[in-house]
Amino acid sequence: MKKQILAAVVISVFTVACTKSTTKTEQVENPDGSVTTTTTTTTETPNVVDTAKINNAKEDVKAKVDEAGNKIDDAAQKAKDKIDATADKTKQDLNKVGQDAKEAAKKGASKVEEAAKKVQEDLSK
Repeated sequence: MKKQILAAVVISVFTVACTKSTTKTEQVENPDGSVTTTTTTTTETPNVVDTAKINNAKEDVKAKVDEAGNKIDDAAQKAKDKIDATADKTKQDLNKVGQDAKEAAKKGASKVEEAAKKVQEDLSK
């Protein structure tokens, strides 16, 4: 869509730049001695349009639009890579925290069991 808009702008600029306007003023003396002034403005568009310049401009616009599109794609890919890396690191951190919590729970449970055994031994004495 951007390419079409830019191409239309380029073509319209060249069209306006190629328009030529001519003004003619004529004075005619009437038989009674009075003078009549006539002004004529003619707008001409030359039949010969330099298509080489238009094609070069169109190619330049296309190249610049493609370059901008590539830059946007690269930036989006970099952002995606950073997000993926952050997500992977977060997963790893959460797994480690989960394992640490399990180990702490195991230790706590074993201490509780040992304490229960001691209490049971003390009660049986």
